[in-house]
Amino acid sequence: MGDAPSRSACTRAGGAVYARGRVAAVRDDDAGAGREPVEPLGAAEPAGQRPEDEPGQGVVTAFGRQLKLFRTRAGLERAEFGKLVGYAAQSVASFEQGRRIPPSRFIDRADEVLDAGGVLKALKEEVARAQYPAFFRDAARLEAEALELFLYATQAVPGLLQTEEYTRALLAMRRPLLDEATIEQRVASRAARQDIFGRWPAPLMSFVIDEAVLRRPYGGTVVLRGVLEQILLIGQKRNVEIQVMPVSREDNAGVDGPFTLITTRTGDHVAYLEVQGRSILLTDRNEVRSVAARHGIIRSQALTPQETTELVEKLLGEL
Repeated sequence: MGDAPSRSACTRAGGAVYARGRVAAVRDDDAGAGREPVEPLGAAEPAGQRPEDEPGQGVVTAFGRQLKLFRTRAGLERAEFGKLVGYAAQSVASFEQGRRIPPSRFIDRADEVLDAGGVLKALKEEVARAQYPAFFRDAARLEAEALELFLYATQAVPGLLQTEEYTRALLAMRRPLLDEATIEQRVASRAARQDIFGRWPAPLMSFVIDEAVLRRPYGGTVVLRGVLEQILLIGQKRNVEIQVMPVSREDNAGVDGPFTLITTRTGDHVAYLEVQGRSILLTDRNEVRSVAARHGIIRSQALTPQETTELVEKLLGEL
């Protein structure tokens, strides 16, 4: 991957840096903060994740203000409303004040209970995007709406194929260390991206994974077994092809590193690159065409999906 564009050659928009057909960011896509699970009533900590923007900014704050207006209009105290939607009063307060990002199920239920007429639901997509750092929100949107996704992975199992245990193990190894709350937020965020597998029309998806990745026991043998089984399971989907690049290959067109190719819902093609905490979204046609050509060669050099299944089963048998 080329060097990130210099500050003098760039303009900032929406937290990303735009320059010569590229969008450069300061951290990788799989480091986004994630959505926390529903909190039981009476829990000490509020549910929902912290927005990446400062509290009081953006769509999360706008949603919170709308939520409070509809709740007060309905004549409900936070505790009363919380019981109706299945959340503690502390969680409701955090959502209203823009300190936490509400899960989509909360938004749906709140809209119904408060008879908001779809006003709260209309903000759901933008609120969901706020779960990611500002630099990744555009990439997350492209991924979620993609017609085609083609990935080549050399360092770890792609986020879309990871189990929560595998993701947690990767994040626990990060240096500098991440605190436990941040790890759990990012685990949930990465898991939420896997909703793409339930989407219809189903996007065409291709994963090529370096064989060495499947042999690295990140998190231990049990965690590795779980992610290998997950790969076999997802590989059975009709819209998904998973291939392995053998370590024995003498010719590998992927020596320049991992990437993701995305065909957007408008038919545009972009390429996403990341390395050492830096990411670049390529939009220049010539650059994207070069990555696409490389991807085609990589797929031809990799094992077929059937051969890949046999290899993964063999690896499982060795654990």
